[in-house]
Amino acid sequence: MGRTREAGCVAAGMVIGAGACYCVYRLTWGKDEKLWGDEEEEEEEEEEVGEESCSDKPEIGGKTEKGVKINVGVGAGAKPQDDSKAKADVKVGPENGPGVKKEGQPESQGGGGLEAKAKALFKILKEQARAKAGRGIRFANISGSRTLTSSLPCPGGRGGGCHPGGRRGSRARSRASGKVKRKNRSKSTKAPATAWPVRRGKFNFPYKIDDILSAPDLQKVLNILERTNDPFTQEVALVTLGNNAAYSFNQNAIRELGGVPIIAKLIKTRDPIIREKTYNALNNLSVNSENQGKIKTYISQVCDDTMICRLDSAVQMAGLRLLTNMTVTNHYQHLLSYSFPDFFALLFLGNHFTKIQTMKLIINFTENPAMTRELVSCKVPSELISLFNKEWDREILLNILTLFENINDNIKSEGLASSRREFSRSSLFFLFKESGVCVKKIRALANHKDLVVKVKVLKVLTKL
Repeated sequence: MGRTREAGCVAAGMVIGAGACYCVYRLTWGKDEKLWGDEEEEEEEEEEVGEESCSDKPEIGGKTEKGVKINVGVGAGAKPQDDSKAKADVKVGPENGPGVKKEGQPESQGGGGLEAKAKALFKILKEQARAKAGRGIRFANISGSRTLTSSLPCPGGRGGGCHPGGRRGSRARSRASGKVKRKNRSKSTKAPATAWPVRRGKFNFPYKIDDILSAPDLQKVLNILERTNDPFTQEVALVTLGNNAAYSFNQNAIRELGGVPIIAKLIKTRDPIIREKTYNALNNLSVNSENQGKIKTYISQVCDDTMICRLDSAVQMAGLRLLTNMTVTNHYQHLLSYSFPDFFALLFLGNHFTKIQTMKLIINFTENPAMTRELVSCKVPSELISLFNKEWDREILLNILTLFENINDNIKSEGLASSRREFSRSSLFFLFKESGVCVKKIRALANHKDLVVKVKVLKVLTKL
């Protein structure tokens, strides 16, 4: 009987060691929880089969409870021994853990008792390892206190998993991140909705804007422009008439068809685009002297609108071009004499293009000696002298030098130098003739790097 007990103890030790190694392997390499669950199901099935097969036999070695103590005897007729190897009194898991049904089974004097003992010890060791590891609680603590980088494997884990279910969690995170990325990609590639305004109503314009039209076709366009209130139709019709007015034979045709009043009535509209196209069409028509006689009725209205509209706008530039064409001759310059101070203010405040166009307009007045007294008596800003500066480009310098030259010549020809007392200190006469500052500025331009500017300066200085 001693040898049997020794053999049983050796077998139990081997089973215990194998079970411990297996538990360490499972906990270290992070297998899925499903494996544990599968083993438990298999063990429960084996237990149920064992219980069914041994239900006829009497119980030996103490009573069996769920999660309490198990006393397993060595043999059927064995006496209780004081040796700890012959008796196994072990607690099965924590009290609050899942209950495991255990029943003591009668064992024959053969190897059946050792096998049952080894199985019981293996189950007990597995439950103890599970209780120590704290499965379920331990994982929640780790996920709550640590953040693992998805691209780096966890130390001690194979494939980046630190615990059972780690790979499953990483796959879930990757799936979630993949869904988010696909969602973001679909959002980023989605074309934004266009915000272009859509004009309502059907537009049927019979001609292209760059077509050269005959008199009957011009009459149709004028009829459309006279009857429509649609801004888009008005714009297309005005551009068509303006392009046709660039040709001399159509300038006469539009006038003879009564087109000047039809076009000019749109000066009163509030739409800046329509006003700009109207000024452009009238500007092309004003090249004809007979058409100027028709347009002169609206010249004061055009001048007022040009002065009060937004500075440096397209409407202002179109109005200045029209006024410049209307003042090329001396017939209608007197209609704009009241706006001289506004022109000089615009000359100082405007941008580069506004300055050049305003200078061309004022030069038209300076070429008419009859307009000299009204021109030099108007009030001008003293900052106007800053235009005689070498930092400006050639076009501005040539225009301002021409303006000074014409005024100086007109003062001499009209004999206004002797009547200097009738001009105020804020007048153009005092700035150009009496202050002497303007002459100093012009002399400083004699060393200008541009040869054309230098020749113009020398020409002006010889007339002083």
